[in-house]
Amino acid sequence: MAQRILIVGAGIAGLATAVALQRHGLTVVVVEEKSDTSAGAGISIWPNALAALDAIGLGDEVRDSGGRVTAGALRWRDGTWLRRPSADRMVRALGEPLVVTRRADLTRILADALTPGTVHVGVEAQEIARTAGGVRVRLSDGSAHEAAAVIGADGVGSMVARHLNGPLRHRYAGYTAWRGIATYALDPRLAGQTLGAGTEVGHVPLGPDHTYWFATERTAEGGVVPGGELDYLRRKYRDWAEPIPSLLAATTASDVLRNDLYDRDQVRVWSRGPVTLVGDAAHPMRPHLGQGGCQGLEDAAVLARFVAGSGDLPTAFARFARFRRARVRALVRESKLIGRVVNVRPAALSALASRATVVIPEAVVGRHLATVAARSAFTLPR
Repeated sequence: MAQRILIVGAGIAGLATAVALQRHGLTVVVVEEKSDTSAGAGISIWPNALAALDAIGLGDEVRDSGGRVTAGALRWRDGTWLRRPSADRMVRALGEPLVVTRRADLTRILADALTPGTVHVGVEAQEIARTAGGVRVRLSDGSAHEAAAVIGADGVGSMVARHLNGPLRHRYAGYTAWRGIATYALDPRLAGQTLGAGTEVGHVPLGPDHTYWFATERTAEGGVVPGGELDYLRRKYRDWAEPIPSLLAATTASDVLRNDLYDRDQVRVWSRGPVTLVGDAAHPMRPHLGQGGCQGLEDAAVLARFVAGSGDLPTAFARFARFRRARVRALVRESKLIGRVVNVRPAALSALASRATVVIPEAVVGRHLATVAARSAFTLPR
């Protein structure tokens, strides 16, 4: 199949889709408006996404790039255990450990798997027009790319999604998230989350000597701490149980990222003719299930399978959208619900709801977690 496909966006979903398509023998070009796509802290690669990476051919390389989580602890801010699972909880429920790696390392692994010259950075896709042979994409440098099809992997603010759906509203979710990497060897038994009233901190090993952490808090949109984000977090969590204070003490200010969280209208149209969407462009979700990037990796493997099995790209794209829509919409809804519970006001209600999770039997939690993130939760079309 000699058809040329243009992918807009060189994030995780875009690069993974390019790798998957090239390995099925397709000609792919990726355009990315940013000159540097290596930014970011850590990312959790759940077993469902590892299965997708196996389908693409990169699973073992990603497994070797980071730390493993086998239990998944849940504690209250004072150190009280809300859920103290067995050491191999993740393996039993999900089929293998969760892997945590640096976003930059995942991006590098994906980019290195591409044919040299595939990715063109510093050019923004600005307009899409249908042609007799497919599509024409006008770029910010004045050039135009002709292709048989376009795949939008250009994130929450996707131009390709707007091309298919018209304007898509963004709404502030009401809270912000901090992320960072600490030079700290985390006790594997504490890998998981620590909850407080209206706030949470996640902490997972990033190899033997580093820990990836994140924190969320309900606050005004666009906020900036005058004295510095890290100093604020150190003060806010100084009385919390370990490892939180030590993690923040072992983090440098330059390694802390702050991002307000937003909801975007869900797209009505994923695919039309020779244009389709993957990753956050198709289904942005809040971070509470750790499935944003993972679902982009699932998209990549599934889309490539449909394309490889069809000589008609519009038909393959339409089948891909039908196959994926139900799964990702359920995850978007659940991520949003968890975020609302953790950040509900007044904070006392958040505390009650968070602490109530202790009454849910471990078997029930494990079965549900498996439907979200087990290796078996990822399926390819037959």
